[in-house]
Amino acid sequence: MTTQEVANQLVKLCREGKFEECIQSLYSPDIVSIEPEGGPWETRVQGYEALAQKGKQWNDMLAEFHSSDISDPLVAENFFSITMKSNVTLKGMNEPIAMDEVCVYQVENGKVVTEQFFYTPMPQPA
Repeated sequence: MTTQEVANQLVKLCREGKFEECIQSLYSPDIVSIEPEGGPWETRVQGYEALAQKGKQWNDMLAEFHSSDISDPLVAENFFSITMKSNVTLKGMNEPIAMDEVCVYQVENGKVVTEQFFYTPMPQPA
């Protein structure tokens, strides 16, 4: 698949809420996932198992998922970016929060090899 095809498929699957299918079909087994400093999980993980653990941590924090909006991809060579906007309620919080991030992906040989997320992390409880 070309970078544009990978980008289009990733957006389609994410919009459908098929995140596990997205990872299994589009990601390299050696995927590197990078989060900003100050968030609730490690800033850099590698491989399916570590990515699954990060996903589990996210799901464990989530009380309710209200909505999301995922942009069309912007593609340049073997990179693409999207924006993700979500409205969620986290466990222990009474009000929903709006989350807004830029996601950048690198594609090699038809697979996502790196994903990096840019957003302002929420303060973490002590």
